[in-house]
Amino acid sequence: MAEGTLAPPQAPPASPPRPRPRGRGGWRGEAGRLLEVVALVGLVVTQPLLDVLGRSPDFFLFHRSSRADVLLLVALIAIAPTVPFALLGVVGLVAGRLARAAVHTLVVGLLLAALTVQVGRHVTPLRGVPLLLVAGVAGAAAAAAHRRWRAPSRVLRVAAVGPLVFVGLFLFASPASAVVLPRGHGGAAGVAGAGAHPPVVMIVLDELPLVSLLGPDGKIDAARYPHFAELAGGSTWYRNATGVSGWTPYALPAMLTGRYPAEPFAPHYSQYPDNLFTALGGLYDIRAEESITRLCPPSRCEQPVSPEQGLGVLVRESGKLLRQVTAPVDSRIDPEDSYREQTRAEAGLDAAEPVPADPKFRWDTLDDNQPARFTAFLAGLRPAARPTLHFLHLLMPHSPWAYLPSGAHYAAPEDLPNDGPGWVDLARARHLAQLGYTDRLIGETLRTLRATGLYDKALVLVTADHGVSFRQDWQGRGLDAINHAADQVAWVPMFVKEPGQRAGRVDDRNWEHVDLLPTIADETHVRIPWRMDGRSARQAPRERADKRFYDRPGQPLTITGGVPAPPAPPPPDPLLGARVGDRPSGGTATVADLAAFRDVDPAHGQLPALVWGTVPASVPDGTRLAVAVNGTVGAVVPVVRPDPGGRRFAALLPDDRLFAAGSNRLDLYRVEADGTLRRLTLS
Repeated sequence: MAEGTLAPPQAPPASPPRPRPRGRGGWRGEAGRLLEVVALVGLVVTQPLLDVLGRSPDFFLFHRSSRADVLLLVALIAIAPTVPFALLGVVGLVAGRLARAAVHTLVVGLLLAALTVQVGRHVTPLRGVPLLLVAGVAGAAAAAAHRRWRAPSRVLRVAAVGPLVFVGLFLFASPASAVVLPRGHGGAAGVAGAGAHPPVVMIVLDELPLVSLLGPDGKIDAARYPHFAELAGGSTWYRNATGVSGWTPYALPAMLTGRYPAEPFAPHYSQYPDNLFTALGGLYDIRAEESITRLCPPSRCEQPVSPEQGLGVLVRESGKLLRQVTAPVDSRIDPEDSYREQTRAEAGLDAAEPVPADPKFRWDTLDDNQPARFTAFLAGLRPAARPTLHFLHLLMPHSPWAYLPSGAHYAAPEDLPNDGPGWVDLARARHLAQLGYTDRLIGETLRTLRATGLYDKALVLVTADHGVSFRQDWQGRGLDAINHAADQVAWVPMFVKEPGQRAGRVDDRNWEHVDLLPTIADETHVRIPWRMDGRSARQAPRERADKRFYDRPGQPLTITGGVPAPPAPPPPDPLLGARVGDRPSGGTATVADLAAFRDVDPAHGQLPALVWGTVPASVPDGTRLAVAVNGTVGAVVPVVRPDPGGRRFAALLPDDRLFAAGSNRLDLYRVEADGTLRRLTLS
């Protein structure tokens, strides 16, 4: 460059390139997408599951859940379903932006479709495949809108606080909060009056309608239930007795407080501080075996014998509830379906009782089939220096039905229907079989009381908290069953044996279960220091004839009618008990548990007494099938429409004399219109 020539201006040094904001494609974007998933998972999983469990404190009480177990379960419900999506987001960081966006859109669409299933089941009549199709379309449309516009994303990110809100409602506002965070348990003690204070033995059975015990003459069917008949023969039978609710968490507190259900509280001592246990606790020793309540405070009762079942059981049963909640079909969301008494072996109890004198009971060979709470209850029936309250709430003959009258146990699918043609008859047959086993438990109680000398001295009370309907189309104990079959839901057995009572008598006064505590108070000469709605049996009967019953606390229903008549039993099929020889083949059938017949050990207490399966679609509904074991017909059942599991028949074989040790032969026969039998080839 020549002298004097101006140099061209120098360009400023280039600054280093700024990193591109990652936005929706980087860490901030992944965090935003995770918040959206958290919101949707909260609506699809956390809210419905905590809502069901929050309204079911008895679920946790039955499983003896510790506070730590419940809190861990709640944390898992709130957090665990989101973890796979978070991991997917982390992996997505190494993928391209388009791949991440596509995967996120797919996840959002699937979760929105699942949410549509739940909403659609509540606001539309659609069920099954049609509901799934609608949900799929709705999920795809919502995913497209989410992909195109930002507003849905913003709404979802704000809604990510939902799981925290749902957890807070569960812990502080739901009925179950009393189980997790109990607030005090100081209850009023009764005042001892003049007179004797006899020992009290009280058994509350569960889901037992009075009509199940009655014979055609309206009396206790002594042939089927000899021990209930024995109890009635030495006590006062309040034949017109009714529970106050079809739901144990409301019915049992009403029985033990003398008050009608007013609020949907947990059946817990912190919510019902004034009850039978606190009233007698200052004077009586309390030995209480509760099942799905915890009304006896720690200050009055020892800890339950049965151990806590742990977090694993809660997770498993909660998973079953989640499948019901999210299914595209109607289901009866009732955590009581998970109630199964632990066997004595599972509970780790030692042999506390000698072998009973009744050889038919086979107590020594059926130890593993005894409900553990019953074993502990029997062990405590001993005379004591102080008056003692022996209390047992036993989930018998409550479902799940799994016992034959002999006490033998049988396996059954958990999802067998309880309603509809054929199925409701099977449910009632299984209920009656388990009631036969319950009768043996009552007999063993009476034997123990007599053997220990308590029978004459004690006030003995045996009842049930509520019944259950087996009327077709109105099965269960909800509002529909109450409206159409109150005689099966409300009326329950009620036996009171006073100290020294020898002869039985019948009292048809209008007994309601709020009368139980006032009656006990009068018999034990204890004054109850709170107002009660009930009336003692020592007082004049109430003048009104109608009944108060509660499907929901605080909302009484009026039930009219007197002592119910037993339903007419179906005429016995002439084929029952018949010996069947060789018959021509005429079709096929599939039996689910056929292998169980190859090696039967009756002494072990397990029998394949429930047979279920399917037949070809060409077999018309209503076709009768005869089920025979070792050549003897043990049941005759109809072919029905396929249930959700594809089954078209199921038969209970309640007579364990059909079975022999070793290999047993199972045969199914199609009963033709003229009565001839055609043997079905089984697979």
